[in-house]
Amino acid sequence: MIVRRTIDKDELKELPKTVFPGRIYVIQSEAETERAVAYLQSRPVIGIDSETRPSFTKGQSHKVALLQISSEECCFLFRLNMTGLTQPLVDLLENPAVIKVGLSLKDDFMMLHKRAPFTQQSCIELQDYVRQFGIQDKSLQKIYAILFKEKISKSQRLSNWEADVLSDGQKQYAATDAWACLNIYNLLQELKQTGDWEVSPLTATVSPTEEVIGNKISD
Repeated sequence: MIVRRTIDKDELKELPKTVFPGRIYVIQSEAETERAVAYLQSRPVIGIDSETRPSFTKGQSHKVALLQISSEECCFLFRLNMTGLTQPLVDLLENPAVIKVGLSLKDDFMMLHKRAPFTQQSCIELQDYVRQFGIQDKSLQKIYAILFKEKISKSQRLSNWEADVLSDGQKQYAATDAWACLNIYNLLQELKQTGDWEVSPLTATVSPTEEVIGNKISD
């Protein structure tokens, strides 16, 4: 597989959209949270992301409203604006046996820490991780496009994540983001194990000695 360093916006626009193919569960009670976390605690790796209601007024801000956590098969949307960050979720975030993969995790955890104190364990920041494979882009949309030749829709990003009922579009958007993080990590782990990848050559303006081709990661 040839891993490209970057992708431009025009090319990104032409790609087909990707959608989360699994089942989506909206979690808005403590009992539902306990059942969902019990399942997630059994997974070796999960994808995570969060959403906060946008503020269009200067000086106004909101607490994180949604924490989405995905396995390969299903994604749970925890409505923190209804339940808060409960102890089962704290236990999951602190569990060193479960790897949490996300993008801009520092921002996500900063917001989550405003809801409850915890010390996150076993986290993979994709912006850092993909650099080992020569990928220079830092947005989830572009990283996903480089690796899967599909684009993630961002049309719901500024919607109201504290709405009484999340729309189908919101649920699909939220689930896709968390699942995409996991999907990226799983593919890169596969490439790392097989060594069957190369970084695309640099432009002609760069000397051949500076090119990184066939770069493989040691364990």
